[in-house]
Amino acid sequence: MEDNRDNEKVEIFSQRVRAGKRTYFFDVKSTRSNDYYLTITESKRRYKEDGFEYEKHKIFLYKEDFDKFIEALKGTVDHVKTELMPDFDFSQFDAVDSDEAEGSELKWD
Repeated sequence: MEDNRDNEKVEIFSQRVRAGKRTYFFDVKSTRSNDYYLTITESKRRYKEDGFEYEKHKIFLYKEDFDKFIEALKGTVDHVKTELMPDFDFSQFDAVDSDEAEGSELKWD
């Protein structure tokens, strides 16, 4: 009989970020060959006539792209903050929501 454990993707670490109507999940998973990758999932609750559903969008990020991804994300955010919205006070968003677990802030640098 075949061992099914090899077919399962193992979740190693997970972190949730609530952002208004959206929730972002940062999950580290393992491949069959014990390599690691990151999935970033945006989940948004959508109302329908008969209730609601969750719309999800997922990005798979592999270790060889981690540094490039972080650099591009940081550069893009810095551009918005310094060039497009230099007078906006972004510090109002520094506080973590009270219902979030301690240590749930993501630090990219």
